Amino acid sequence: MTATPRPGTPATAAAAAQHRAPGRRPPAPLAPALHRPPSAPAEKDRTDAHVRMAVTLEEAPWLGWILVKALLRFAFMVANNLVALLSYLCYVIVLQPLRLLDSKRFWYIEGLMYKWLLGMVASWGWYAGYTVMEWGDDIKAVSKDEAVMLVNHQATGDVCTLMMCLQDKGLVVAQMMWLMDHIFKYTNFGIVSLIHGDFFIRQGKSHRDQQLLLLKKHLENNYRSRDRKWIVLFPEGGFLRKRRETSQAFAKKNNLPFLTHVTLPRIGATNIILSALVARQENGSPSEGDAKELESKSKGLQWIIDTTIAYPKAEPIDIQTWILGYRKPTVTHVHYRIFPIKDVPLETDGLSDWLYQRFIEKEELLSHFYETGAFPPPKGQKEAVSREMTLSNMWIFLIQSFAFLSGYMWYKIIQYFYHCLF
Repeated sequence: MTATPRPGTPATAAAAAQHRAPGRRPPAPLAPALHRPPSAPAEKDRTDAHVRMAVTLEEAPWLGWILVKALLRFAFMVANNLVALLSYLCYVIVLQPLRLLDSKRFWYIEGLMYKWLLGMVASWGWYAGYTVMEWGDDIKAVSKDEAVMLVNHQATGDVCTLMMCLQDKGLVVAQMMWLMDHIFKYTNFGIVSLIHGDFFIRQGKSHRDQQLLLLKKHLENNYRSRDRKWIVLFPEGGFLRKRRETSQAFAKKNNLPFLTHVTLPRIGATNIILSALVARQENGSPSEGDAKELESKSKGLQWIIDTTIAYPKAEPIDIQTWILGYRKPTVTHVHYRIFPIKDVPLETDGLSDWLYQRFIEKEELLSHFYETGAFPPPKGQKEAVSREMTLSNMWIFLIQSFAFLSGYMWYKIIQYFYHCLF
């Protein structure tokens, strides 16, 4: 009796080799699993996972503190808005008789309260470590004159940045008129802007002509009568991230410069503002009717302030960051260049070329800033000089105290009348 070979014995292997198809090599014997070396990518993945877990555990307390701080800041902002905005509205209502008797004094008082409200918004960023460094011309020198600010637009934080850096420029904020997207009308600050006389512009080609007519009428009815001095305008007509591709396509089609850090400006609103606020010139001097009007009311628009906002690493701050403060302290850089109105062409074609040139210069300024961390020096100078903008902690304390005390006062007054009536 012949013994049957057991599987795995040399006899079994030989028999299997006899029945294997000709020309095929036997597979190499597998190494025992216990002695197989670990895969390098798998080992690296496990190491990276351990590192990430360690970093996450180390950052957990910091992330927790950021979350708690954001919630506390949000609660304070809600309370701050309630007392400040309601107090503003109550004061405006009570002062309506003064508006009829002495309109100029009424709008002066309203302007001060408006400045304080914007100062409160500025303080939210200030105490989160979001500060401003100013470059270029010193705009304090023209703070008492009429001017238009032309500002590049990257995010909602641009507005907050301007609210901060203009606080130390005298009564500029109190006598300022903003041109902003109509969506801001429906925010908590919308009612204040409506009362103050800011203009909400609706974007889109279908609304453009109508909006320009409304802007002209708004300036005629509100700018002089409310003793406004400065206008803030974002000529790009939208945020950089939303308009860049459209702007670049338009530039390519019309053989215009290809811009990356800004977009080509729209001319309409700037043209309307200059036409409405700059006296028409005849032989180098204002015409007789305009001269009498300017002599009795104001000197008219005198300056264009080309304003360029730059954020480190081209990472703009939005309004959510400004409120919640979850981003690390950041210095925003603002560059000013002042142009006398006499050097600005008022006809449409000339103004268009002039405005395009300003935004080409903005592109160069921002390119230099993102490469070096600083704006270039003015022509004829070797070094650019920056100025740190600061807010007074005592002033912030006083306006916040006034807001909360006013809120408490109006609450008690309303409560008293409620009990008297019901």
